[in-house]
Amino acid sequence: MAGMKSIPFTVAKNEQFFDRLGDYIGDVFYDVLPEQGFELRDEQIYMAFQLEQAFKHKKTIFAEAGVGTGKTIVYLLYAICYARYMRKPVIISCADETLIEQLVKEGGDIDKLEKALDLEVDVRLAKARENYLCMKKLDPLSEYTEDEEILDVHDSVPDFVFDQGISMQSFYPYGDRKDYPWLSDKQWEQIGWDPLKQCATCDFRHRSAQTLHRDYYRHAQDIIICSHDFYMEHVWTKESRIREGQLPLLPEASAVVFDEGHLLEFSAQKGLTYRFNYQNITNVLTGYQGQDVREESLQLAEDIMALHDEWFDLITEIAIRVEGSNRLEIPRNPKMIEMAGRLEKMVQELLEQLVFDAELFTMDAYHTKIIEEYLEFFTYGLSIFLKDDEGVYWLEEDGDESSLVIMPRLVEDVLREEVFQKNIPFIFSSATLSQNGDFSYIARSLGVDSYESFSVESPFEYEKVRTIKEHSYTDETEKFEGIAQQLQDNEGHSLVLFRSEEEMQTFRKWAEPKKWSFDLLFEGDKEISELVRTFQLNLSSALCAYHLWEGLDVPGESLAQVIIASLPYPPDDPVFKAKRKHAKNPYEEIDLPYMQLRLKQGIGRLIRTEHDKGIVHIWKQA
Repeated sequence: MAGMKSIPFTVAKNEQFFDRLGDYIGDVFYDVLPEQGFELRDEQIYMAFQLEQAFKHKKTIFAEAGVGTGKTIVYLLYAICYARYMRKPVIISCADETLIEQLVKEGGDIDKLEKALDLEVDVRLAKARENYLCMKKLDPLSEYTEDEEILDVHDSVPDFVFDQGISMQSFYPYGDRKDYPWLSDKQWEQIGWDPLKQCATCDFRHRSAQTLHRDYYRHAQDIIICSHDFYMEHVWTKESRIREGQLPLLPEASAVVFDEGHLLEFSAQKGLTYRFNYQNITNVLTGYQGQDVREESLQLAEDIMALHDEWFDLITEIAIRVEGSNRLEIPRNPKMIEMAGRLEKMVQELLEQLVFDAELFTMDAYHTKIIEEYLEFFTYGLSIFLKDDEGVYWLEEDGDESSLVIMPRLVEDVLREEVFQKNIPFIFSSATLSQNGDFSYIARSLGVDSYESFSVESPFEYEKVRTIKEHSYTDETEKFEGIAQQLQDNEGHSLVLFRSEEEMQTFRKWAEPKKWSFDLLFEGDKEISELVRTFQLNLSSALCAYHLWEGLDVPGESLAQVIIASLPYPPDDPVFKAKRKHAKNPYEEIDLPYMQLRLKQGIGRLIRTEHDKGIVHIWKQA
């Protein structure tokens, strides 16, 4: 790669890279960082040695290190040096956008390393499509909306997006969700990427926010940071994108680091899902009917749409709402299965008709390809749906939109083949990877057959700086009154963690009529990194959230109290029901480990540095 950044130390012709790397890392930890005010930790030195072996021998390693061990600094140092040695970027995959923000924000770990080592690190973010502006939604909306904040977004769009005559050389990335921190999540839904829009045929395709950001991050020299969800989407779509003449979502990496790696399995399952929006097949088949095709093909397409509507109506009717989840459970109804079987046969028949229609050269080749791919996708998803016990499925509702989601029950075989067969280092980093020092559960669930592992405890003396109190309640009002009192006593400075969005919104409705002497902030009211920043800077505030059990790093006075409103057991939704069904002891094997892991993560939000102290309140139903 032209202009590649140099390794931050010299390697003579008669020297080995890893020998010099060890010397350099030693100098950094023993001399350079302490001179810059960093505290040398034995845990970091031990971790550094373990990671060096993993990079050197291209191993998979589970690096379990408690809060305060400085594990992020260790893996970042190795990632930067290894990327420059291999001349390929290292991918750092994080649990979510919050954790990504902790890495790249001003004063974050990358910023600290750059300043301490006088390095310029080329780090770029690869985000999921939902984080980018959709001009196909924003442009028409700007014609009639009275929402000044959305109009401000439209005014900020660069001129080249609208002017077809401007040279592509003048294009630059724009339209990231983070660029519009004042918008609430509900406002963003009106203008953000939409799976119903046909990006492949969009007028704005080559000047869209999504396209330009992808082109930008693909040229990263040191580090590309993405979410677990995005990394798994890259894995599952890589081959199909290459077949279609597209670039994979991510470039080839020299190594991959999974930060909060214990959450990768959930993203892998999510990435393998087949999502059928109620309107999609109607849109596709309506486009098919608009082509010059035979009468029998038109009639078959009409019959499929009618049966599909009837089938979806039945699914919507029998679906059962689950508290704490946006997944509606779908009971296995005989009529629903019979209709799905008929639907699959009819779509297979239409695929055969499509081949015949295409041979007559009466259809546009591009439309033929789009229709064929969607129908194949549709039938494959239905095949999983029809096989009892092979898939997990549920209904999701978002306003007027409904989607049937079908997911394979197990992902370890696919992960083993598609990810961990690669001959590169894979680093799993988290404070919670093992069950009492045993890493076999996470390794088995991810399809990792050969691995190294180690655990180092947090250096913080928790018993001296952290108090944990448990409280019982008999009804919701009693609990909310107790939480309110704890917030008032602490004058804010608190993070309140809820088990679900529904629980948070119930508390919000209860709290709104009350008078508070500090600001109550709620997840979803602003872009998440801006919300966290507001909380950190406004010492007289409390942050209420349901997603921030891990990844949130707010040291100092702003966060002196964590209130856990409910024990974070997994929701009783189709995914966890499937897991429980295949466990000998569901509570011991599924529910309890999930709850303990999440609880441990939630408690870990309190003490982030050796100077922090505070209290954790845990509410349990009597």
